[in-house]
Amino acid sequence: MEWHFDKKHLIGVILGVALLAVDLLFLRKTSWFIPLLIISLSIGWMQFWLDFFMFSKKQKELESMFPEFVRNLVGSIKSGMPVSKAIIYVAKSDYGALTPHIVKLANQVEWAIPVHKALGTFANETNNGVIKRSISTVIEAELSGGNMEDVLETVTKSVIEIKKIKLARKAGIHSQLVQSYIIFIVFLGVMIVIQNLLIPYIANIESKNIDGIGEGGMALTSSALGGAIRPVKVDFSSLGAFIGTAGAWFTSIRGVFLMLAMIQACFAGLVLGKLAEGDLKSGAKHSLILMTVAFFVITLAQGVMS
Repeated sequence: MEWHFDKKHLIGVILGVALLAVDLLFLRKTSWFIPLLIISLSIGWMQFWLDFFMFSKKQKELESMFPEFVRNLVGSIKSGMPVSKAIIYVAKSDYGALTPHIVKLANQVEWAIPVHKALGTFANETNNGVIKRSISTVIEAELSGGNMEDVLETVTKSVIEIKKIKLARKAGIHSQLVQSYIIFIVFLGVMIVIQNLLIPYIANIESKNIDGIGEGGMALTSSALGGAIRPVKVDFSSLGAFIGTAGAWFTSIRGVFLMLAMIQACFAGLVLGKLAEGDLKSGAKHSLILMTVAFFVITLAQGVMS
């Protein structure tokens, strides 16, 4: 996938920077500071991720329409047309996202470009792994003088079988995908309760016990627990102060719980993508969604319940 920076990306970046500036100037000492920080970053790069999602959707449409194109091509060849004439003929039909590539293929063949070169260009421009492998087989058959009709029929069957396998895997994993999202939301709820309710409650009980007993072995425990749950303010006055306070925040209960949620979200998303679609790139989509939700929910809960 090739990235192109244009007007819509610039608008997203400007909106993200503007919201970030408002957050830094007016909300830095409020509970909304970190949640709005992740929102501003999400807005800034949202268009790039939308492009990635649209690219993935287009690739799926190309794969779904390619068997129809090959099937029509086989039918035209069976009727007695040579391969070049058959390509020009079937290019008149509509194949969705694949249509511009097929029209260009037909134009190249009509301009007397060799079929194998035109097919190679067609496969490369679609940038789709299934189409590239299929066309590579067809080109080898065309160069070796094989029966194009039989090769195309075999390619069609192969692509259809691959599509069926992917659909079956996606259908089989759908319920598990939904369950995984629900489990992750429950996991975030448990994390919020433990961090913001259970641990402060235990620390409060220990402090009361120590007040009643006096100095003893529990004083160290209470001091350590109280220090761990004590809020750490990040200092933006200088780079050294920021690094020091940020490090202290990440080693506090808040930082540890946030990192646990982010790590869980990252790897859970990658596993879901690999299981559902057999591709880590698809897993990046799930990871992004889960990590954004985790960051926003955990930090908002930390700010509101503090």
